[in-house]
Amino acid sequence: MRQAPHRVSRTREPASGFLPDFCANPTVFLTILLAELFALVLALSEADRLGDFWNRLALISLFVQWVVLGAAAALCLSRRWLNRLGVSAATWAVFGLTQLVTLLFSALGWWFLAPGQEPTGFAAPPVGLIARNLAIGGIVTLLALRYFYVRHQWQRNVEAEARSRLRALQARIHPHFLFNTLNTIAGLIPARPEQAEQAVLDLADLLRSALAHQERITLGEELELTRRFIAIERLRLGERLQVEWRLADGLPLAVPLPALLLQPLVENAIRHGIQTLPEGGRLTIGIDLRSNTLRFTIANPRRVVAGGPAGGSGQRLAQDNIRQRLLLAFGAACQLEIVEAPDRYQVAFSVPLGGE
Repeated sequence: MRQAPHRVSRTREPASGFLPDFCANPTVFLTILLAELFALVLALSEADRLGDFWNRLALISLFVQWVVLGAAAALCLSRRWLNRLGVSAATWAVFGLTQLVTLLFSALGWWFLAPGQEPTGFAAPPVGLIARNLAIGGIVTLLALRYFYVRHQWQRNVEAEARSRLRALQARIHPHFLFNTLNTIAGLIPARPEQAEQAVLDLADLLRSALAHQERITLGEELELTRRFIAIERLRLGERLQVEWRLADGLPLAVPLPALLLQPLVENAIRHGIQTLPEGGRLTIGIDLRSNTLRFTIANPRRVVAGGPAGGSGQRLAQDNIRQRLLLAFGAACQLEIVEAPDRYQVAFSVPLGGE
């Protein structure tokens, strides 16, 4: 019997994607700035007198900027092709492109800038000059590629950690109030079956959101999720839970936001604040539209505890979780602000509109 040949499975190296966008203005500006600093270092190492320094700096800056801008233009034009390559292939491709650009401008610089050369005399540039430029360009290119790769890996690790934090935050919905909600629904079924049915629907929507693992939802979806959570908690706490919504007119309900920014803070306010008070209290939820930002504010009364704050470790865990995700999504400008008073606790943060 003839046996079928064994199939050899080859795992393709993942696409690189570690290169920055050399078509973007901030990247080009940073590249020009670093190139000028590099030219300054070269000029300082070669010039012995002040007059020689300025002349050398002018010539070296002109040459280095030619090379850097030429390499940036080549990488910009070929960025889609480079991002489809694996890490090793993209590294060698970028190295080859920069070496080719360095060789081209080294020859042009020798023909047009070298002292004593006639404009029409296209003599071959010295081999030592070409080899030195290629060596310097190759070393700088490899160092830059190593930096880009390490930075890309660090950013991927941070994003993975943020996704893990989001999943942990979504999973917190189950243990905190699931059993209390089921007990409340069981108690409502004999006397108030309509409210029991609505509570089941609200709980199903909450669980569906927790299991969906969505990283981004709209502002309207976040508000609806929070309202359903409050409706379930109100069945358990009754008149002890009073909610005041302070929503600005014309809120952009369709704007996408990182998921679960508001609901966990509302849960903390109820669990660690209003639930601990025998008489309950008023939960205030405000969203203001300020210029190009959304300002979220969650405030609640809390039990006065002598000798320390009333918040528990679970409250700090959720706040740290949201603080890290805000930092990743919007940068250091977006901070979680906490205002503590003996009988009041407030959390606020701002989210910029128009994308991350």
